[in-house]
Amino acid sequence: MPCRAVPAGMFYAADVQRLSGLDASFLYLETSQQLLHVCALLTLDTSTVPDGYSFERFQTQLAERVRSAPEFRRKLHDPALNVGHPMWVEDTEFTLDHHVHRVDVSDHGGREDLGRLCADLAARPMDRHRPLWQLYVIEGMADGSVSVLVKMHHSSVDGVSGANLLAHLASPEPDVSPPESVTPGEDNEAAPGLLTMLRADAATLVRRPGELARLAPGLASMVPKWLSRSLNRKGMPVPFTAPRTSLNGTISGDRSVAYTQLELDDIKAVKNAYGVTVNDVVLAVCAGALRRLLAAREELPDDPLVATVPVSVHDRSTRVAGSNKVSALFALLPTHLADATARLHAIAENSRLAKEHHYAIDADMLQDWAQFAAPAVFGLAVRAYSTLRLAEKHRVVHNLLVSNVPGPPMPLYLLGARITGMYPLGPVLHGAGLNITVMSHGGKVSVGIIAARDILPNPWLLADFFPDALAELFSPESRGTVST
Repeated sequence: MPCRAVPAGMFYAADVQRLSGLDASFLYLETSQQLLHVCALLTLDTSTVPDGYSFERFQTQLAERVRSAPEFRRKLHDPALNVGHPMWVEDTEFTLDHHVHRVDVSDHGGREDLGRLCADLAARPMDRHRPLWQLYVIEGMADGSVSVLVKMHHSSVDGVSGANLLAHLASPEPDVSPPESVTPGEDNEAAPGLLTMLRADAATLVRRPGELARLAPGLASMVPKWLSRSLNRKGMPVPFTAPRTSLNGTISGDRSVAYTQLELDDIKAVKNAYGVTVNDVVLAVCAGALRRLLAAREELPDDPLVATVPVSVHDRSTRVAGSNKVSALFALLPTHLADATARLHAIAENSRLAKEHHYAIDADMLQDWAQFAAPAVFGLAVRAYSTLRLAEKHRVVHNLLVSNVPGPPMPLYLLGARITGMYPLGPVLHGAGLNITVMSHGGKVSVGIIAARDILPNPWLLADFFPDALAELFSPESRGTVST
């Protein structure tokens, strides 16, 4: 949400609503191959819509929701004289028609067709002159359902804030009235005048040396301890220690998408049987599915995979500004172990050490250092990295991204239609061309899979391994209770 208070040590003037450095980094690091928006595919049962579903009624009700959330109406403002990070301002020409699109797939309405459509939409860059979100209403599915693909740029949301915005569009009952509207422009600033912007820029430049001096000792003392703990195997794995697979290399701008769904009760049954966490089980299921995929491709490595796992610090951060309040840890996925139980125990122990290691780091460290992100430097670096195909010439940093986003425990209705699936689709990066994101909601666990198409042309092969990977975690006496 837009902020008014300014915490000590941050580079903001009260009358300019700047992106945080971390938010802005997702703009600076974006290229045509490495798009940094996030998506969510929502599958809907429209039989619950009061008075029946129609696109026109859906669009009218959506407009009411959007008016009450300023995040949907803000756009970037980055004039030529600006030396700080871009600003959020109200889009005075906002119209829903620029953001909501109707797509009919009546001739091709199966899951593979929906996956191809989502992959095509996910591969399109966003227009930075307008609010950074898109919503596609997909009709004509073979089973009579309607789907919605939501795109939002990572500069404006992380996993938690994105889930909260989706929840704003939804409700726990099919006929709940829309939230009270907010007058457009009430919560987003207007574009600042030249003097206001220059004053804010000057304040930023004056404070930076002091901020650098304040942050440097903490980083200098943290790095040796962090490396020592990793190298002594008392914490999370060290970057650049991952085995090389065909999932790792320079990516193209094309995408492939698949999805699947598991029962939350099944995951909790495994959790309770082994005394681990839900997240441990999710990682173990991912490891089991990936082991099957790599074996099918005849490239199963002898060492465990290394996954980057984004971690929300919303509950630990003291910073008011910024949409992204996230850090990350490295997790081992022991695909080299044939026994599913051994994989789960290894993941649980590694996760415990990684969390202890991660929590020893200041929750705001990444956000604070990201304030020094320079757009020209970041942009040139990522373009050179791509052009020179450097991801193929050094040791692998990490093999893939895996994220577990907790969603609402109760069923949700999007403008009256019951949400039957919420499949998040995160970004893929040079060097790690696969992203698996999991979201729990209403007793289900939805798994979204997105990859660079040249790295994983058929992601359904991986998606269809997930139910088997969960089933093999059940003990022999309880194996027959897993849902199918």
